[in-house]
Amino acid sequence: MLSDLEQQLADLKQAAVEAIAACEDLQKLEELRIAYLGKKGQLPKVLGGMGKLDPSDRPRIGAVANEVKSAISTALDDTKSALQHAQIQAKLEAETLDVTMPGVYRPQGRTHPLNSTFDRAIDIFVGLGYTVAAGPEMETDYYNFEALNTPPDHPARDMQDTFYLPDGNLLRTHTSSVQIRYMEKNDPPIRIVAPGRCYRRDTVDATHAAVFHQMELLAVDEGLTFTDLKGTVKEFLTQMFGEVDIRFRASYFPFTEPSAEVDVQWNGKWLEVLGCGMVDPNVLKAVGYDPEVYTGFAAGFGIERFAMVLHQIDDIRRFYSSDLRFLRQF
Repeated sequence: MLSDLEQQLADLKQAAVEAIAACEDLQKLEELRIAYLGKKGQLPKVLGGMGKLDPSDRPRIGAVANEVKSAISTALDDTKSALQHAQIQAKLEAETLDVTMPGVYRPQGRTHPLNSTFDRAIDIFVGLGYTVAAGPEMETDYYNFEALNTPPDHPARDMQDTFYLPDGNLLRTHTSSVQIRYMEKNDPPIRIVAPGRCYRRDTVDATHAAVFHQMELLAVDEGLTFTDLKGTVKEFLTQMFGEVDIRFRASYFPFTEPSAEVDVQWNGKWLEVLGCGMVDPNVLKAVGYDPEVYTGFAAGFGIERFAMVLHQIDDIRRFYSSDLRFLRQF
C-alpha cells in the first residue's frame, strides 16, 4: 500500500497535470509553476515531511518526488510551447495579407515646378563649390536693410514695400539678410547660395505676387573682381538655359557697387533674369571684414521668373493655385 506521503505526491501530480493541461494563458501558466514548484509551492511543502520518515523509506519517496517534479515540469514545458505556438499563429492570422487582393491606389506625387527650379539652380551652384545657407523669414530692420547699406532714410527702401510687424520686425523682402548673418559667423573665403521665401506688398498680377521665392549667391575672398562675377553668372545661366546670348546692363542696388542687371536672349527678345554686383565696402564693414583686404560679389534672382521661362508659363499665379490640371504637367 502507498504511504500517506506517496499518496499526497500522487494526488499532487494528478492535480497539477490536470490544471496545467487546462491552462490557456501564459501568465496563468507561470502562476501554476510557482504554485507547484516554487520555494513555497505545494511540492516543497509535501517534501517537508520527509524528515519524519524512516531512513530506509527516504530513497523510495525521493524517487517518487523526482518523478512528480519531472512530470509537472514536462507538463509545464509542453503547455508553454503549445500556448506560444498558438499565440504566434493567432498573430500571423491577424496580420496575414491577401496578396491576391488589389492594392490601394495612391497616385504618384510630382515635384512642384518651383521646387524643381530650386533644385536645379542649387545643383549648379554646389557643382561650382558653393554651400547652401538659410536664415529666418521674419527679420529685423537691421539685417534686412541697415546692414545692407540701406539706412532708414535711404530712398531705395521705396523700391520694396514691406510687411512690418507690430514689434518692429518685418517679413524679409529678400534673402540678402542671410548673407549678413552668415558673414557675421564665418570668415572669408565665403561662397554661399541663399534660397528661400520672401514677402513684399506687391499688387498681385500675372508677374507679381506678395509671396515669392528668391535665390542669392555671395562670394567673398581676396582679389575677387567683376570679371569673376561675370564668369560665374555666365556659367550658371548657360547651365540653366543652355547656350543663350547674355548681356550685362549697368544698374543700381544699395548693397553692391558697381551693379548690373543681366538679360538673356529668349524667344527673340531680351529678358531680364537677375541682378548682381560687387559687394559694397559698407556691407563688408558692417560684418567686420576689411574692404581693403577682401572683395566680394553677389547676385540674386527670382525662382518664379526662372520657372516661367523654363516651362513657358504665362501667369505667376498658376504656381500657387494648387490646380492639379496644371501641376500634373510637370
